[in-house]
Amino acid sequence: MASWASGVRAVLLDVSGVLYDSGGPAGGTAIPGSVEAVNRIRKSGVKLRFCTNESQATRAQFVHKLQKFGFSISEDEVTAPGPAARKLMLEQGLRPHLLVHDDLLPEFDSIDKSQPNCVVIGDAAENFSYQNVNRAFQVLLGLEKPVLISLGKGRYYKETHGLMLDVGAYMKALEYACDITAEVVGKPAKNFFMSALKELGVQPHEVVYEAVMVGDDVVSDIGGAQSCGIRGVLVRTGKYRPSDEHHPQVTADGYVDNLAQAVDILLASRTSDH
Repeated sequence: MASWASGVRAVLLDVSGVLYDSGGPAGGTAIPGSVEAVNRIRKSGVKLRFCTNESQATRAQFVHKLQKFGFSISEDEVTAPGPAARKLMLEQGLRPHLLVHDDLLPEFDSIDKSQPNCVVIGDAAENFSYQNVNRAFQVLLGLEKPVLISLGKGRYYKETHGLMLDVGAYMKALEYACDITAEVVGKPAKNFFMSALKELGVQPHEVVYEAVMVGDDVVSDIGGAQSCGIRGVLVRTGKYRPSDEHHPQVTADGYVDNLAQAVDILLASRTSDH
C-alpha cells in the first residue's frame, strides 16, 4: 500500500491537468475518470478543496465551466489566485495596473485602479503582447518601490492541443528587467496552501499527518505542497512529462496514472487503516 495515502483526512486537488485539459471550442474536456473520482472522494468523507492557479477566468466562470463538464464543485470550495490577490491589495492599499486575461477583469471590479502603485500579472494569453508587457515594465520602473504581484509562476500548462507558455515566463522577464522579486499569490506560495488548509479547518500542526496535494506540476503543486509539510502526488496527465519523475529538486511522495488511480489508492488505504 502506498505510504502517502496512510491517514489522509484532507485532499487538495489541482484542477487544470488533473480534472480537465483546457482549450478547444468547448473550453476543454474532462480527463477520463476524474468526475467519478471527485464524487468518490466526497462520499468517503475526506475533506476536499480545489486549489488552482487558473487566472484566465473569474472563480465563478471557472466553476461554472467545471459544472458543465459534470463535476460536483461549488465556488466556495475553490482556492484561486484572483481572490487572494484582491484581498492582498485591499489589505495593503495597492492600486493595480493589470496585465491579465480579459475574462479575469471582473475579479478586480471593486479595486481602485487609479494611479497604479503595483502591477498584477496573470495568465494573460493573447494579452501578452510586447506593448502590454512593456507597459507593465514602464509602470514598475516608474515606481519608487515597485511591487509586482503574480497569480502563479508556472512555466507552462496543457491545453487539448498542446503545451502553452504560462505566466511564470513573463513574471521572470519583469523581475529581470526591473531587478525585483515578484510576490506570488498562487501556487507554489506557502500562504496559498496554508489558506486552502485553513478553509478546510486543518490546523498547521496537523498538516504533515493529514493532507495530500494531487497535481500535474512537479514544482508548483508537488514542491509547493511539500514545502508546507503536505504530501504531494503527481499525476501522469496534464502537463506531466516522464522527466518530472527524475526532477533534480522535487521527488513526489507518489506517482499515479491519473486522479482515478490516486483515489483508488487513497480509499483502499482508508479501508486498511480502519
